Amino acid sequence: MSTNVNEIPGSLREMTAIVTGGAKGIGLGIAKELARHGCRLALWDMDLEALHAATDEIAALGVEVQAFQVNVASQDQVEAAVAQLHGKWGRIDVLVNNAGIGGDKLVTKMDLDFWKRVIEINLTSQFICSKAVIPGMVERNFGRIINIGSRAWLGNRGQASYSASKGGVVSFTRSLALEFARNGITANAVAPGITETPLFATLKDDVVDSLKKSVPMQRIGQPEDIAQAVRFFAEPASSYITGQLLYVCGGRSLGSPSV
Repeated sequence: MSTNVNEIPGSLREMTAIVTGGAKGIGLGIAKELARHGCRLALWDMDLEALHAATDEIAALGVEVQAFQVNVASQDQVEAAVAQLHGKWGRIDVLVNNAGIGGDKLVTKMDLDFWKRVIEINLTSQFICSKAVIPGMVERNFGRIINIGSRAWLGNRGQASYSASKGGVVSFTRSLALEFARNGITANAVAPGITETPLFATLKDDVVDSLKKSVPMQRIGQPEDIAQAVRFFAEPASSYITGQLLYVCGGRSLGSPSV
């Protein structure tokens, strides 16, 4: 049962956040969690139908929500959307760089265009979006940038492009943290393990069972699990934490480096 945001004290009340890839899966779970704690939301996604449905869900929680069909790999589109939000809300407090795509191919079967596409969406987009919001955060001496990585950054057979992109997210996050710590801006990353998303739902039962057995906690993660970590990094109370990577994987990062 949904709880209206006006019924609970919101640690994020009156703050504003962008969630890229926010129309479904982990992104929607993050957006809903932030909304439940009073945050105004801007959802960015390419799936217009999913955006409309997600906007209705967020609005039902009692917060203001804006939907943007944005290609996060397009600097022009990102900058235009940020400018529009600044004009409407006057500030962007939180950026959640969640948008991403999979990349499962062996190196010998991967062409350069495939490699570039995965890096562009999973890593370059985080640079583009962060660069667009940072000037406003510097001006207000406050900001929270939370980058969604993956446990796969540790490496995995058949995921060279995906793992490389997520490893880049970790390094990019650490560099952001160092560059802007003196400006009241924190940058942290969350590394999900196996998580139940629309893509996960397409897997066969035997594959799901095998994956579940590989998790020490013996369950598959939910978008809400990732959202809790993101909310923690977004809150004002996390002001002395920056440059960190938090695994949300049911203990799977403690074992074999393969995903």
